Amino acid sequence: MNVTKESIDPRSLLRADDYPVPAFSFLVTLTVSLGMGDTSFREVSGIGAEMKTEEFREGGENRYVHHLPTAVNHPTLTLKRGIGKISSPLVVWCKQTLELGFLTPIVPMPVVVSLLNENGNPVRSWAFANAFPVNWDVESFDSTKNEVAIEKIELRYTYLSRLL
Repeated sequence: MNVTKESIDPRSLLRADDYPVPAFSFLVTLTVSLGMGDTSFREVSGIGAEMKTEEFREGGENRYVHHLPTAVNHPTLTLKRGIGKISSPLVVWCKQTLELGFLTPIVPMPVVVSLLNENGNPVRSWAFANAFPVNWDVESFDSTKNEVAIEKIELRYTYLSRLL
């Protein structure tokens, strides 16, 4: 059987954007960084939403239980990277929020996480409104391993929106 360009059904071909997006190329954009290249992260986790429900048992009906929605909860957005410089805008923001004991007001910032294609263009993006640091942790040091020292920053936010 000869396959020619005319004999291929165009509906059977996958476009480049039909393939799953790899998770290793991503970009985190923080307003606090002011575009200073301060956002090179090893790992980002906690993108999601969960509908909380309340059980309601109807009188006389024993076959099932109603689950009524009550609220949407979001996990903590966790960013992991090599330990940043003390002058890093992200470090300064975390220090002001977590180390000054409410001497200065907490300044929430928008955060955008984008998955990138092979050309470095965003193909999926999530925006996190009013994010602020709630935990800043340095992973343990181990003299038997040859690894980069990692800091973990956890952010809480009001809500998330999928942009792309």
